Order: sequence, then structure tokens, then C-alpha cells
Amino acid sequence: MSMVRVIARLDIKGPSLVKGIRLEGLRVLGDPETFARHYYEAGADELICQDAVASLYGRNSLCEIISRISREVFIPLTVGGGLRSLDDIRAVLSAGADKVAINTAAIHDPELIREASRRFGSSTIVVAIEAGKQANGSWLAFTDNGREHTGVDALQWAAQAEELGAGEILATSIDHEGTGEGFDLELCRKMTAAVRIPVIAHGGPGKTEHVVDVVKNCSVSAVAVSSILHYEAIHSIQSRSANTPEGNREFLQSRRSVSHVRPCTIPQLKQALLNAGAVCRMEDAA
Repeated sequence: MSMVRVIARLDIKGPSLVKGIRLEGLRVLGDPETFARHYYEAGADELICQDAVASLYGRNSLCEIISRISREVFIPLTVGGGLRSLDDIRAVLSAGADKVAINTAAIHDPELIREASRRFGSSTIVVAIEAGKQANGSWLAFTDNGREHTGVDALQWAAQAEELGAGEILATSIDHEGTGEGFDLELCRKMTAAVRIPVIAHGGPGKTEHVVDVVKNCSVSAVAVSSILHYEAIHSIQSRSANTPEGNREFLQSRRSVSHVRPCTIPQLKQALLNAGAVCRMEDAA
């Protein structure tokens, strides 16, 4: 079994780290830089920073935050949301990102994948696919945080993205994201079967067992995790935005809407993977 990467995902709205359910109902947790540093020190293999409202403005607004994070965090950093052109990609890479995740622009102009991979290298280009299951059992790709229906078959799109030069696929289940009910294992299995490039599973884990299940049963190369990490971290770090008037930290701290979620640390998650026979990096975990 190849080494599995554990990626902490940070959805960012303005200056704040946020979390929602099925990509909606965003609530503020705190300062993304503090959380990023916390996950780096805990042993995360990578970070994904997603501009959660980029679709509203047609641009990514994370460059300043990414620049600050990259000065303190020395693991690969992927940035997504609102990246529409080669210039947009260049800007976030110059700010300190190592990779970019593109979705809407790639679906509207698939040649952007080819051009970007040639300009910046395939390993830099992650194609993010927000997949929603249909009544007939197929998955269609959505854009704009799962709000816009494209009519594009998600599995066929993943294969096309690979042909165009994408280095990785970030597969998000819209139906499972933020619910704590577990990954969509069927989607992950079919996605890894559709492509030869690495697939990052995202959307739905509520406990370590869910992460173990997707790694053991779906041949994914990485897992992108948020809720189970954030809900633990919010109690163990002093966020600089703790007194922000925006959002509702009590909602997250009490976890009333996701009371079945069992928070964990990155070392605990990696230890569960090791116990299940998976291979992951533990050297820097503390």
C-alpha cells in the first residue's frame, strides 16, 4: 500500500475559518492562520485552503492569508476557489501556494487544465470535482460550492481532466460533506477506478473509522479532513478571532447539529490508519 496523506482542509470566508454542512450554512470557527499552524505542528502532511465565497465575487481573495501562512507552515499548500485564469494561478503560487485546485473555470474551459499544467507543471494542478449523486445512480459535477448544476458526468470529467494534464483529483461528495456520516465510498471507489492519478477523498467523515474505511476500501491517495479536526482544535488552541462578532462559535463548540461527530487530533487519526495497516508519515506528529 502506498503512503496515504492526511490533509487538513480550511474553508475560508474573508478573514475567518468557516465550516458548513453540504457546503452551505457557513459558521465561523476562528483565525485560519492559527488553525493552519496548529495542524502543521500536529503532523498534517498538507493543507488545502479554499476560498468559500470566491464564486460570489469571481476571484480568489486568499493571497494575503496564504502569504502569511506560508511563512510559518512548511508542508505543501493547495489553494482553491475563484481561480479563473493563468494569471490567477500565478498569483496564488507567487503568494506561497504549492498547488492550486480548480473547478468552475476548468469545467467552463477544459483547455485551462492543459495550459496550466504545461505552464506550472502537472503536479501543481488539482482538479476539484464536487459530485452530487443522481436518482439514476450516476454522479454529476457541480460548481460554486455545489450550487450550480453542470450536467457533466463527474467520473467522465475526472478521466478527461487526467488526459488534459491534471496531477490530482479532489473528489468531494456534496451529499456527504460536513454531515459526519462518512465518505461516499461508492463514489470514491469509482473515482479511483476512473483515473490513474492520485485521488483525494473529501466530504463526510465524522470519526476516525470513516477515514480508515475510505483508505482501506477505495485506494485513495489522500484524505482531506475538516470537521473532526476543527471540532477538536477549537478547544485546544487560542484563536486570534475568538472574540469576533461574526458567526457563532457556540454552535460549533456544542456541535448541536452534528452531535454524532467524534473529534480527533491528527496524530490520533494517523495512529488509527497505522493500526489498520495503512502507511502514513508520523515523524513530525506530536
